[in-house]
Amino acid sequence: MNNLKVDIKRVFDFISKEEIFGYQEEINRQHKVTLDKTGKGNDFLGWVNLPSQIEEDLIDSIEKAAETIRKKADVFVVIGIGGSYLGARAVIEALSNNFPTLAAGNNPVIVYAGQNIGEDYLSELLKILDEKDYAMTVISKSGTTTEPAIAFRILKNHLETKYGKEEANNRIIAITDKEKGALKKLASEKGYPSYVVPDDVGGRYSVLTPVGLLPIAVAGFDIRQLIEGARAMEALNKKTSDLNENPIALYAATRNALNKGGKEIEILVNYQPNLFYFTEWWKQLYGESEGKEGKGIFPAGVNFTTDLHSMGQYIQDGRRILFETVLSVEKPDHLLTIPSDDQNLDGLNYIAGKRIHEVNQMAELGTALAHVEGNVPNISITIPKVDEYTIGALIYFFEMGCALSGYTLGVNPFDQPGVEA
Repeated sequence: MNNLKVDIKRVFDFISKEEIFGYQEEINRQHKVTLDKTGKGNDFLGWVNLPSQIEEDLIDSIEKAAETIRKKADVFVVIGIGGSYLGARAVIEALSNNFPTLAAGNNPVIVYAGQNIGEDYLSELLKILDEKDYAMTVISKSGTTTEPAIAFRILKNHLETKYGKEEANNRIIAITDKEKGALKKLASEKGYPSYVVPDDVGGRYSVLTPVGLLPIAVAGFDIRQLIEGARAMEALNKKTSDLNENPIALYAATRNALNKGGKEIEILVNYQPNLFYFTEWWKQLYGESEGKEGKGIFPAGVNFTTDLHSMGQYIQDGRRILFETVLSVEKPDHLLTIPSDDQNLDGLNYIAGKRIHEVNQMAELGTALAHVEGNVPNISITIPKVDEYTIGALIYFFEMGCALSGYTLGVNPFDQPGVEA
């Protein structure tokens, strides 16, 4: 996967190349520790070689289950919280039409529950489901996490009342622990179709397990290509930890060097509206993995150019404790040019005939230059387009980057004592 590029030229006004490459030996150590699974939290390192170990039987089973759901349901409810829903939502929204409720499609509409304790939210969902054919998956290792457990209790009752208990059991898919926990017990008693959350994969690293793959497949996207993209990035990462050749290692080293230089906040910037939830997934991955023992880079996110008109002022002129990582997309899926106008009252005829994406890229360049001048370093991550293969690669890129970066910071990237507290 050499189509993903990391460019650090806009950090050199703030830290030197020598400071970044001074992390090479540490990155070498942590890279080996991660691949060998010998570091802190090593019982949750199953994601490291997960893409290359996903079996054909599992992919085939998920595709068949998704096809069955698509035939019988207009709506598919994904019940989960944190990593149990954010990964799937990030991928689905990245790949979906920006106007899913208006665009006609043959696949079920994916909706989410159990990610909050909103009475109005659940009440309104139930009213919609009264009128729709639906099915659902409940995702929880334990089955006792408060938010999804409440949502599942309510939706299970609704489903059983609507379809009868026998048919309801065919419309619920449990994704849970292999052998223990409340949800596993219920799934066994009721005969729900089930998939396993691997013991050695934590929630925020679980998008390439059935946790993410099933909802993504139900939404109509190609999980084989998603997995292939992740496999390609896994293979690239295995070859070397050299900062000149491994973009993951370069990203991890650069953000640590910036942090050492006083930059405490990383803002992930995207210029594509449908990447909003990808940013949300990234925020959980890095916040929950690194924010420990009084350490960690605080992960934030903005959506440009929209947020230039709100957060742009602070980024340009506020406290100088932040840096940006810009996720740049080379090619959009569609072509749309700006028309000429005889009156030209808005003064925009100078860009008539240009593609919208070209204008967006100019805004991206101008913003980066302005922010660097305003003492905000910029890391650039460029991907060729937004599709299943590229998103799969990007998922693995950020997962491995988080592990290397967290270990380099000196924390265990795979526990969450603060959440438990």
